[in-house]
Amino acid sequence: MAHTVSVYDPGHFHAALLLSRHSDRVDQTIHLYAPPGPDADKFVALIESFNNREAAPTKWRLERHIGAGALEALITERPGRIVILAGRNGLRLPLMHRLHDEGFHVLADKPWLTDSAALPHLEAITEAMPLAVDIMTGRHSAFARLRNAIIATPSVFGALDGDGEPALEFSSTHHLLKMVDGRPLQRPSWFYDSDMQGDGLVDIQSHYVDQAQWIIAPDHHFDTDRDVEILEAARWTLAVPLDLFRESTGEMAFPEYLAEVVEGDRLNLACNGRIDYRLCGIHVRQYCDWGLREAEGGGDLQDFTARGAKAELTVRNGPATGFKPEMRLRPHGDIDLNAALAGWQADFPGLTANVDQDGFVLALPPATHIEHEAQFPNMLDQFLDLVETDVWPAELAARIRTRYSLLACARDRALAL
Repeated sequence: MAHTVSVYDPGHFHAALLLSRHSDRVDQTIHLYAPPGPDADKFVALIESFNNREAAPTKWRLERHIGAGALEALITERPGRIVILAGRNGLRLPLMHRLHDEGFHVLADKPWLTDSAALPHLEAITEAMPLAVDIMTGRHSAFARLRNAIIATPSVFGALDGDGEPALEFSSTHHLLKMVDGRPLQRPSWFYDSDMQGDGLVDIQSHYVDQAQWIIAPDHHFDTDRDVEILEAARWTLAVPLDLFRESTGEMAFPEYLAEVVEGDRLNLACNGRIDYRLCGIHVRQYCDWGLREAEGGGDLQDFTARGAKAELTVRNGPATGFKPEMRLRPHGDIDLNAALAGWQADFPGLTANVDQDGFVLALPPATHIEHEAQFPNMLDQFLDLVETDVWPAELAARIRTRYSLLACARDRALAL
């Protein structure tokens, strides 16, 4: 069955990444509904680059519906029941609520909100069909699945226990100037508006809450009031020079709507944040900050630590690891890894565990490592599975509600200080 897919106002390149690989499950005609402007032009350029590349080109045909009334045209013409949204996060939930009421299944990029005022829309769209699902690519990583399998092995890891420190820690550094599909990424100027893009407490942090939910209680029906306690939250700014803003957006000056955060030739972007909270009683710390320019040949820097009663598990990804994930298991005492390793290898063929002075280095064959950008088509496949099942899983809906409610509460907490 080939599904007809529409893309509405694709202000973020993640909309195109969902279509970066051919799929027999998606009709080759993709309907683009958008107001005229650079956001739609960049989406078209990315789709055409997928079609024209030498290796595994796609064959998408774009049916363009460009105009000021694009949303009403989408609702009236409804070429299919599936809509992809990515970009302008501050408008996301009211838009999703409208599409939900009109009967569309929506696959939408994160974050779904930039402040707590949008929470009533979140409740409405997760109560019943049609589907409203966020793009959470991290669950398609083999390293993430292996990490979870290790944490869920009591004989080796024990129960999550930070012993005064967080039991789970996520941290990362992202960059304003980066490469996507081998090309410099051009960001829309509104990306630098925290009220529209989302700040350091709701944007990247949404992925880490999803990962914490997955690790702590993968099948749990989450409830914000029962399962979440915000301990601390803070956000801070990154000074963005005008020349980098020009390079990353193509705009020659800071737009007037950013005047409140501009000082001379720099913009103070509230993109960094830290959240400490308890999820189902487990202490989690999430830290995210941004740099200006990605190192040549590099990428995002990511660190993860899980502390258990019997061992500590870390995953590092940065210059020291060649920007490939490196996993280490550090036992607190003597453990017999052989039985557990055999079980993991049944699910992760080619997994090795080498001893060094600091414990065990666990490695997966390079072929199993799926780059972040390549995980987006997998997310689309997962979404189509849900569409075809025609069931809104109650646990998934609850997980999404809890995820964004937690972030909104953390942001309110930080701004109240």
